[in-house]
Amino acid sequence: RAAAAGRSPDDAPSPSLPPPPPLNAKVRLPSKISPAPSMFSAPVPSPVENFDDGSTEEPEHPDMKENPLKESAPFLQEPISSGPPTRRSDVSEDLDESGNAEPPSRPEQMPLWSTKADEELIYAKKEIADAPLVVGDPDLYAPLFRNISVFRRSYELMERLLKVFIYHDGAKPIFHSPELKGIYASEGWFMKLMEADQNFVVRDPNRAHLFYLPYSARQLEHNLYVPGSNTLDPLSIFMKNYIDMISAKFPYWNRTKGADHFFVACHDWGPYTTKLHDELRKNTIKALCNADVSEGVFIRGRDVSLPETYLKSARRPVRDIGGKPAAERSILAFFAGQMHGRVRPVLVKYWGGKDADMRIYTRIPRQITRRMNYAKHMKSSKYCICPMGYEVNSPRIVEAIYYECVPVIIADNFVLPFDDALDWTAFSVVVAEKDVPRLKEILLAIPESRYITMRSNVKKVQRHFLWHTKPVKYDIFHMILHSVWFSRVNQVHQVEQ
Repeated sequence: RAAAAGRSPDDAPSPSLPPPPPLNAKVRLPSKISPAPSMFSAPVPSPVENFDDGSTEEPEHPDMKENPLKESAPFLQEPISSGPPTRRSDVSEDLDESGNAEPPSRPEQMPLWSTKADEELIYAKKEIADAPLVVGDPDLYAPLFRNISVFRRSYELMERLLKVFIYHDGAKPIFHSPELKGIYASEGWFMKLMEADQNFVVRDPNRAHLFYLPYSARQLEHNLYVPGSNTLDPLSIFMKNYIDMISAKFPYWNRTKGADHFFVACHDWGPYTTKLHDELRKNTIKALCNADVSEGVFIRGRDVSLPETYLKSARRPVRDIGGKPAAERSILAFFAGQMHGRVRPVLVKYWGGKDADMRIYTRIPRQITRRMNYAKHMKSSKYCICPMGYEVNSPRIVEAIYYECVPVIIADNFVLPFDDALDWTAFSVVVAEKDVPRLKEILLAIPESRYITMRSNVKKVQRHFLWHTKPVKYDIFHMILHSVWFSRVNQVHQVEQ
């Protein structure tokens, strides 16, 4: 799952753009927009996914593994300090995680004209900053949250105010074609539920606080990547042309240079497909499973870390949830999977087959799987090791939560999902990559009482990571949407008249 190498071709000239409307101009679009004619033939079949003893793995294009994007596109790199997985992201440029004021991290793109939606965002921002203290909320468990008062007030305002416009442009299979199974199902399920939504979606873009770009990074890979080409340029060129079309056809992108637009991409290559369009890469709110701050694409405080969820069934997204009680979990730590990336070979080198308490495998031996398969191992373990693969994200994190096993996350520079709201220290363990040789020592140093609390919290936080065919309050669909909303609220500034 490494990114591509190779230089990008010269950019094609952008179409001429219409002049922006005057300040406070009311721009009306037809209520129904006809989709663009199809640019592609029928989608190619998805590659067969390869699961290792039930673990969530997928084969990668072998020609891509040794060619990370940062080698081919140094202009994307920014000097960012390395470190362990990020427990906290800079939630906003104006509010910290407690709702306190802090200076913006960098200049913000001012809109070309103001709208009623901007006024509502400014109102919401003030309301969140002055959120009333929440004590004893029956619906939310306070220890799971960084600031339950800020989260609840923000969520309430989202439910009451948020309006999202979805572009109808874009032909299938890249657009409007959700993939609902596999390890990249998060982007597909969000697309499916967002496009079916009747509470947040509006047909009039002039009412919108956010504009959703409904394309699938997974479908981009399926339909545009040329096996053996060793380059992601076709995907990046496609996205550049799409944004150029949107900005030429409608005035909304140009009003904020894309700052009120967002997309949701779980495929590892999602961040890299933005590299040829500066505004798409720098200004939009990117909900990404590959939330790696070291590569200069994911922007802390603006972008959203998207949970990677492995779903086996499109009809029953919630199935086989739960695990043994804490007292019946006899295995200290468990991992089984392929040797993707830099961390897993080190994990196996130090712990593979060397300690009965540390069940670390590349593949679970057949004589063991006859008695206990992959899922049963997770349901019987105190800690489930979640090392990064070729990229920082891993579906094992949410999988561990589903099986009520405390996740042990090993992926430096990874911003954890919903980090604007959730306190991951309450229900997970974060271990720096350099500390893999000390892994057992670190886990044994955790008091039993602390483990029992974390395991209980894992069960409580589970509801925030569950997909439902009809969204439920505080579930994963609403949590993703809330993170996008919260990011947008924190970006908004008053337009000088």
